[in-house]
Amino acid sequence: MRHFRSDPIPEEILQRVLQAAHQAPSVGLMQPWRFIRITDSALRCQIHALVDAERHLTADALGSRDAQFMRLKVEGITDCAELWVAALMDQRESHIFGRRTLPEMDLASVACAIQNMWLAARAEGLGMGWVSLFDPQALAALLGIPAGGKPVAILCLGQVEEFYAAPMLQLEGWRAPQPLGEMLFENSWGCTDAGT
Repeated sequence: MRHFRSDPIPEEILQRVLQAAHQAPSVGLMQPWRFIRITDSALRCQIHALVDAERHLTADALGSRDAQFMRLKVEGITDCAELWVAALMDQRESHIFGRRTLPEMDLASVACAIQNMWLAARAEGLGMGWVSLFDPQALAALLGIPAGGKPVAILCLGQVEEFYAAPMLQLEGWRAPQPLGEMLFENSWGCTDAGT
């Protein structure tokens, strides 16, 4: 979601959404997620400025699609009722269970928490948008995230006028979703059945 109303979210609903995030599966039960609630309006403006700066850099990197990209609404930071930043905790090195060969499973665990939050928000009639257009080091410095920690997502949460009928980027003609069949293989990469 990118289009929000600013009506406050009742605290009991917000707590249910956060509890859903906290119930997410995590590798080795490390629970590497940390959520930072942004209540200061000046800080919200600074976060918006970081996102806007990255938006322009992304447009430059897109070359011929830059103008099309700049017409997209890519965030709802100034509109949403609640703004949260999801981050990886610091000092994750001591968590080896499930991460010895796949250390990125800490990030997968945070993604599970965000997904739970997203589903709970929708069940509560709220919209949620995941903003990833930011410089992680700049946002970490702005929020005082300790060395080793890392912001993963800016999460916009709030009431919406309506939910999109399809993904917004699809509705805007940016990209069409790929069919599930193109993402399913059998026994090895690229094989769609036992005969190919």
